[in-house]
Amino acid sequence: MSYLQFHFVFTLPALILMRVIQPRIVLSDRRKANLSVGLIAAIAFLYTTPWDNFLVANNIWYYGSDRVIGIIGHVPFEEYAFFLIQTFITGLWTFWLIHRPGVDWFGPRESQLARWNGTGVFLAATAAGLWMLEGTSTTYLGLIVAWAAPVLALQWVAGGHNLWRMRKLVMTAFIPPSLYLCVADAIAIKNEVWVISEATSTGVMIGVLPVEEAVFFFVTNLLVVQGTLLAAHHLRHSELNQLWSESSYAG
Repeated sequence: MSYLQFHFVFTLPALILMRVIQPRIVLSDRRKANLSVGLIAAIAFLYTTPWDNFLVANNIWYYGSDRVIGIIGHVPFEEYAFFLIQTFITGLWTFWLIHRPGVDWFGPRESQLARWNGTGVFLAATAAGLWMLEGTSTTYLGLIVAWAAPVLALQWVAGGHNLWRMRKLVMTAFIPPSLYLCVADAIAIKNEVWVISEATSTGVMIGVLPVEEAVFFFVTNLLVVQGTLLAAHHLRHSELNQLWSESSYAG
């Protein structure tokens, strides 16, 4: 299996499905939904590109030249596409959930305590990630955590009180695509589309999937979901804000 074939089998069908099942919301809201996800996709692309190039340049993960169609820097074209495709899959899935009729996604009230507790958890995770960089076998895991946790902390500083109210939506939005991509990743690794270096990994496996890969998909999808919801609220996506307002009134 080549990396391009991987996309045709696993990621592009999921992206098309997410696009097809989107509800027929009014045009202005559809534009705001696209803008929200597009904004997060652009940020994800810019933030992930240097990090992923560092991983490949240092052989933390690598690929066979016969499995990709070309590279920019150290990273295959298909990997750059993955940054964007994953973001749109998870972002569109989040909007599909928002528009489920009769589902109460919101808790009764905002919590400033939860906001700062969440921020503290992710700052502590950042410190743990930096500490893991001191060991060879925890290098990959440390790079994932130290790269993702500061952004998660920033999201909670910006809107953790509201994310806490939406925690049921957040959990429902980021867990299913993470599980799906973990399965797809395990199949790709088994078929040697890409290889995770044993030297810089813990060796802890979930089946054939290195635990670092599972952590990667869960934290990146959490970043996408939280970022999409915060962006959508800022852009005043009407369905989300209607739910938000009703919940505030009820609280």
